[in-house]
Amino acid sequence: MSQIILPAYQGVVSKIPAVVTPSFSCGSSTVSDIDGNIYNTVLINTQCWMASNLRVSKYNNGTTVPEITASSTWPPASATGVRTVYNDLTINFTNYGYLYNWYAITDSRKICPTGWHIPLDADWTALTTFLGGLGVAGGKIKSTGTSLWFTPNTGAVNSSGFSALPGGFRNNDGSFGGITINAYFWSATSSATTTAWFRNLAYNYSNIWSYNNGYKLSLGFSVRCLRD
Repeated sequence: MSQIILPAYQGVVSKIPAVVTPSFSCGSSTVSDIDGNIYNTVLINTQCWMASNLRVSKYNNGTTVPEITASSTWPPASATGVRTVYNDLTINFTNYGYLYNWYAITDSRKICPTGWHIPLDADWTALTTFLGGLGVAGGKIKSTGTSLWFTPNTGAVNSSGFSALPGGFRNNDGSFGGITINAYFWSATSSATTTAWFRNLAYNYSNIWSYNNGYKLSLGFSVRCLRD
């Protein structure tokens, strides 16, 4: 009797190894952006925050967020999302990340990694309320020491692990100000046609301030992302 030799794939049940996606654990897991920058994370109450300032140069679809240098016109003539580095100095980018205008952080193409978002005003309020209110929460989220903050860095204990950094701002006239002295963080919540809510910390206070009126959407502020 002749022997029939079956091809190897017939009658054989292949065992394909399952791909296991590591579970995310806020505080020990990291998150990366579309540029490949890696961010530590911190769990504060029920919120999972990035533990450093955003430094991404692209929206999530790969489109570049235009960079406006110190010698170029700021803000753009139209309501366009842009980013900038304080005084164009690499050391400032390394320490504090980019400054973005509000149009960049609310663009539908999104600058936070997938599964993360720009915090709303309500998210910031939840954070500061949990940490004891506006009068003391600043000290609990400021990074400690005076290597990146100007002395005396009043009240900075960073008990939350948020590690807020004083990246300063870019003003409507294109000038820069506040580095090592103030931290400014956008929220995604507008307060009027040309203004939005943001948070401010200072080197000589343990407070955190919540502002909206009189500050334009074209200002350049730091950004932290919050997990969905």
